[in-house]
Amino acid sequence: MSEIIQVDNKILRQVAKEIPTKDIGSEKIKKLISKMEQALKKEKDGVALAGPQIAESWRIFIISPIAYDTVQFLGDRKYVFINPKIIKKSNDKKLMEEGCLSVRPYYGKVRRSSKATVRAYDENGQEFEMEGAGLIAQIFQHEIDHLDGILFIDKAKDVREIPKEIYEQK
Repeated sequence: MSEIIQVDNKILRQVAKEIPTKDIGSEKIKKLISKMEQALKKEKDGVALAGPQIAESWRIFIISPIAYDTVQFLGDRKYVFINPKIIKKSNDKKLMEEGCLSVRPYYGKVRRSSKATVRAYDENGQEFEMEGAGLIAQIFQHEIDHLDGILFIDKAKDVREIPKEIYEQK
């Protein structure tokens, strides 16, 4: 079982490596996805997880199916994003509440585009584009920041500590 690493781990500040397209769909990548899924399932308030958060410096993130069930999104539901790139963001930006499984127990407000479109590969090596709004757009931007070695606290305003009992209730 993989543990989610915390802010003091230098891996979180590195730019993650692209996964070679020939490796997508391999046993190695399937195991990585499985490790990420297991780590995310342990977190009651987790909606997404990037590879570096489990000390795997690869350009991959996953989104919990729960995130799609709670917000509006546009396009097909995809849960695995390999070598993702934001190809379009709306000019409309909103200050959004944000936390991170690797920056416990802090929360703050980050200005993010309200819509974003990502191009990535799925777990089978199929390239796709997906547009998200609201929380999904926020997730795209937050997770790709992780892949670039950026944490939400680098951009956040009004950062505050939340007692563990509160975020574990979610």
